[in-house]
Amino acid sequence: MRLKLFACEILFRELCSLAAVSLHRIDLEFLPKGLHDIGKEKMSNQLTEALAAVNESDYDAVLLGYALCSGGITGLKARTIPLVVPRAHDCITLFLGSRYRYRDYFFANSGTYFKTTGWLERSGDSLSQLGEWNTGTSGIPSQMGMNMSKQELAKRYGQDNGEYLYEQLTKMKHYSKLAFIETGVEPNDSFEQQTQELAEQKNWQYEKLQGDLTLLRKLVNGNWDDDFLVVLPGQRIDFSYDDDIINAL
Repeated sequence: MRLKLFACEILFRELCSLAAVSLHRIDLEFLPKGLHDIGKEKMSNQLTEALAAVNESDYDAVLLGYALCSGGITGLKARTIPLVVPRAHDCITLFLGSRYRYRDYFFANSGTYFKTTGWLERSGDSLSQLGEWNTGTSGIPSQMGMNMSKQELAKRYGQDNGEYLYEQLTKMKHYSKLAFIETGVEPNDSFEQQTQELAEQKNWQYEKLQGDLTLLRKLVNGNWDDDFLVVLPGQRIDFSYDDDIINAL
């Protein structure tokens, strides 16, 4: 197959290594990190412009190396060929290999902030992104309703579930751990050391996690199973408030 892939630049090392050994011809195009920081509408507009510039007669499908990313991919439409995107809350899922692994780790380790080689080399060691998580506008916190009141959560999930979620999500608003995800493309241990030093500066716990490139590997190899949304021509991406994360309309 001939595939066009748009992705966030923090995935540069991982996707280049996977595309190099894929059986398919893949044209990679990386967009600047932090599009989700400019707001859902602006991110969607930039991605829409990128998609519109593709000569789709040259390809069999367009791939997105993005997750839900604060809703920035919602509204994107497939034109004449399929648009394929992983079912993921945010990019951490792409580094951990499974939306279920991310979900389980998230709820078992509240207050964890993540770093990868791409996050570090593309943005320095700043923790400015914490503001986005603390306001509940990204990934699982937003999906679960971090900005919702106890009454609103109870209305959506039931009284007992709502109260439990309110207690858990309240705890998640405060960070106490920094985790480095090792994906196997690191040139040395310098990025891990940066993360450890940052954790010490913040007086946070440190943990090293083994990454899993399964999702990204399946994306570039064309193995689009239930972990992916295949948007057919004429359809668009929309929210799905369940384990599917996104759906096509």
